[in-house]
Amino acid sequence: MRFSVVLVASCFLACLAPPAQAQASSTPNPQARFDGVMRKTVSGMEEAYLPVVEPSSHAANLLQLKNGDLLCFWFSGVWEGKSGVAIVVSRLRSKSDQWSKPIVIDRQNGASFQNPVPFEAPDGTIWLIHTTQPANEGQKNARVLVVKSHDLGRTWTTPQVLFDVPGAFVRNPIVVRADGAWLLPMYFTPSAGITTDAETNYSVVKISTDQGGTWSECPIPNSNGYVQPSVVVQSKPKYVAFLRSRFADFIFRSTSADGCHWTTPKATSLPNNNASIQAVNLKDGRIAIAFNNARAVAPNGKPATGPRKPLTVALSADGGNTWSAMRNVQLGTPNKSDDPSYAQLMKDVPGRDEYSYPSILQTSDGSIYVAYTFRRQTIKVVRFSESWIGEASDLSRSALPQGLVDSIPLLPNRR
Repeated sequence: MRFSVVLVASCFLACLAPPAQAQASSTPNPQARFDGVMRKTVSGMEEAYLPVVEPSSHAANLLQLKNGDLLCFWFSGVWEGKSGVAIVVSRLRSKSDQWSKPIVIDRQNGASFQNPVPFEAPDGTIWLIHTTQPANEGQKNARVLVVKSHDLGRTWTTPQVLFDVPGAFVRNPIVVRADGAWLLPMYFTPSAGITTDAETNYSVVKISTDQGGTWSECPIPNSNGYVQPSVVVQSKPKYVAFLRSRFADFIFRSTSADGCHWTTPKATSLPNNNASIQAVNLKDGRIAIAFNNARAVAPNGKPATGPRKPLTVALSADGGNTWSAMRNVQLGTPNKSDDPSYAQLMKDVPGRDEYSYPSILQTSDGSIYVAYTFRRQTIKVVRFSESWIGEASDLSRSALPQGLVDSIPLLPNRR
């Protein structure tokens, strides 16, 4: 399988600055539709651009409550890593097509909150686990906090420290084991950012057998450089974790019979750009995964980055060993990066050509939702059927369609 993309160099400190203010655009601007309404598209899926509450938005996660409401959480503020970046939530009520105006759940001056991970406990309490780090200092001193809601996400408790080890980070949801134990995928980031010294980052799974009262730690062996595990429940092997690669080469895969003893991660056939992925177990037993179908142009075993487009979903019927269908959710702008007209377009279009950090779930009615970062301006949510993925599969084109190989802009990358 051949993958050809443009290598993107990245530095965490350089990434702290927001992009330059966009000029007036001659291209259609979705900001006019940032109203949270689900609308049909020509491709057969539905989409909504969630209302904007702060200049920058990133890292969505979805949760369907037992009452049928769908909640979308993300972090929003001046820019990632800056003071006062908050955790926010928007609600799509059951059988509605209107997302609510986002409300702030948690915010603190001098700190930057990131990566909200929601979970509805068996007693109905919503746990919202998220990271905190000192503003402008990177991730190496990050901690993990938790806030809770006892009224379906309308009000929240004050934050409490859940994990105090420096560099502790979360991204993907809790999985419940057959015996009722909670499995929380985690990773640790001794480095400040995602490239320099990022091979020191590693992954674990925290396990609680007392409803989150205490936690034990199960390392994923030889996971240095493989982070943000997304765990799904299968039949055999019982648990499968998919991991982001700091080396911007492939998505990696680890398996476990009990959720605690994991195999050494091995590369899958799916590319990774050193950005977040998420997998979900569907009702029919297949796995769906959402990811950026791109990698570094020439991975060499050193931390690197790749473009954060296109955004793709894929299906597997054998626990992630092979992928039977694949479809692009959002391609990005298909123009050459060395074309002056493209450079002007990137100045004109608000935000940047990034469609990343997907959250994917299947709701009780069988619909599949994917929420993801749209140009750092807002969170975009799409909805489609499971069959939609295979109706116009991009599987035969492997990673990037040939016409887009040279279309990746040299843009700054983020976490």
